[in-house]
Amino acid sequence: MKTKLTLTVNKQIIDSAKRAAKKRNISLSQLFEEIFSQDDLTMVKTESQKAAERLLRSLSLSESIENKRDEDLLRQHISKKYG
Repeated sequence: MKTKLTLTVNKQIIDSAKRAAKKRNISLSQLFEEIFSQDDLTMVKTESQKAAERLLRSLSLSESIENKRDEDLLRQHISKKYG
């Protein structure tokens, strides 16, 4: 069942929400429903935050270079480039 809701929100927030809904080709009501129907309501993530999470995940899976000396890293790089 759908019910009307009236909110009092800062104009800048409203404009931002309208732009986000328009960018996704959905209504503001649909955007609101999508956000609050998600399982994890602790935080709605921006695209930048999602990208940062992806980067951190990929970095955590990558090989650590902590134990390699600079000379070894340089030698490895030159070998890859010219080898």
